[in-house]
Amino acid sequence: MNLNDYVRAVPDFPQQGILFRDITPLLANHEAFSACIEQMAALMPSDVDAVVGIESRGFIFGTALAQALGLSLVLIRKPGKLPCKVHRIEYALEYGTDILEIHQDALQAGQKVVVVDDLLATGGTAAASLALLDQINVDVKACLFAIELDFLKGRDTLAGVDVQSLLHY
Repeated sequence: MNLNDYVRAVPDFPQQGILFRDITPLLANHEAFSACIEQMAALMPSDVDAVVGIESRGFIFGTALAQALGLSLVLIRKPGKLPCKVHRIEYALEYGTDILEIHQDALQAGQKVVVVDDLLATGGTAAASLALLDQINVDVKACLFAIELDFLKGRDTLAGVDVQSLLHY
């Protein structure tokens, strides 16, 4: 199944000059979404303890992947969304900063994880997620993305980590 057939290109969204890659048709089609998760599962290292999903669309892919592989799911969230003690990291955006958090008891040092998100663009959020996981000495085996926007060179910000993407634009 060609997953490209289920990703809609929307010109000038959210602003003029941007070509937005819309995954909602992929999510809406059971067969296409199942094929996507199967393809992501095939890229997973065999010795992983957990899947880490990045807010928010990483939760969609991460949940399905963790369920398919019998792994636990750990969430990296925006600030103020997790109710218990957290590790946090502030990171730079093009204009300003943002924060990511993870529960302090979500993972133990030395655990092996794969980080999952829907899209790799500039790599800023993924790089911040890796830095957050590094704070707790987690072994990131790979980063998996449904889509990668190659022209933005986000994988360059994730040097030293195995980066896998199903679709490239």
